[in-house]
Amino acid sequence: MRTLLITGPGGSGRTTLAAATAVAAARAGDRTLLLSGDRTDSLGAVLGVATGPAPVEVRDGLTAWRPDATTGFRDDLAGFQERASSVLDLLGASRLDPEEVTPLPGAEELTFLRALRDAALSERHDLLVVDLPPTPQALALLALPEELRRYLRRLLPPERQAARALRPMLGRLAGVPMPSEWLYETTARWDLELAAVEAVVADARTAVRLVAEPGPAGADAVRDATLGLALRGLRPDRLVANRVLPDPPADSWLAGPAAQQRKTLEGWRESYQVVEIAHPGRDPRGLDDLEGLGAPGAPETSSRVEWPVVDRLAEDGVLVWHVPLPGAIRDELDLIRRGDELVVSAGQFRRIVPLPSALRRCTVAGAALRDGVLCVRFAPDPELWPQTR
Repeated sequence: MRTLLITGPGGSGRTTLAAATAVAAARAGDRTLLLSGDRTDSLGAVLGVATGPAPVEVRDGLTAWRPDATTGFRDDLAGFQERASSVLDLLGASRLDPEEVTPLPGAEELTFLRALRDAALSERHDLLVVDLPPTPQALALLALPEELRRYLRRLLPPERQAARALRPMLGRLAGVPMPSEWLYETTARWDLELAAVEAVVADARTAVRLVAEPGPAGADAVRDATLGLALRGLRPDRLVANRVLPDPPADSWLAGPAAQQRKTLEGWRESYQVVEIAHPGRDPRGLDDLEGLGAPGAPETSSRVEWPVVDRLAEDGVLVWHVPLPGAIRDELDLIRRGDELVVSAGQFRRIVPLPSALRRCTVAGAALRDGVLCVRFAPDPELWPQTR
């Protein structure tokens, strides 16, 4: 299945354009699933059909789904209480009834990621259109699986043989039982589920699309979004400029806003494939309005961007890791080598990236930002690098 992730700044018409894209794809013959994580049914208001925890058919070839975090969290908690019953009894803890359970912070994000995974692995559809949250929350959501997997590997590493052997002794020393096998099994299951979500985002059939209203605020938001996506190895396939005003008479009060939009659009066209959506004069409601917007169809190309390692050992004695970061500012970049990982900070964004295997046997020899590409130089460590005779 192809997957299209759509995001943009709040108030940009992101949900409307996601719905219009899904409607256009279904009309073109793609069996399309439209997925949204909004608490309120803003998606249903746009489609003219109420959406909720159960997938609903909007029209032939188009299904909409808005998963419910409360139900999923209750099921997960019930399963946890069942598996941890011995530990809870030891501690004298009382069980929670399903009626008193409300989702904790983060439950909605995990429920949405699980729904994204399940939808992408389904064979009932050709295209998955995902109405992501506004860009800052969307970037945090896309980063969550990788970060959680890293935490799990550090806290409960998969190499469990030593833990199994030491558990009885540690239990006697500490006076309390050590984590039982179900904890490691649960960790492995979470890691597998999170890896599946990562695979969806990294898949060659997944694309990311930005929606923004042209103007100074929209330009700033698009610049930040592009940098945040780049740090995750992604780039937008298209930039949808929404609510573009027509050319008004010179004496109209719309002349100023229209000129401001034209200036922003000129700048965007230098860096993005821009699709303009004219301002409809009112909020679109229903399938007819959505079809009239002329939203672009689903892409056939991936949004993945490679971070190649270039061998310059013969010329300069280094390997160079090229990290595309369009929009990055030199003074806002920071790099920290930590074991086999590189901590990259760019503006408000930060990511801990595993080093490619060849670079783990090297030391950082310097870095430079050129034309939106961060070039990190690595020199072979004589103690670790294979020696040639």
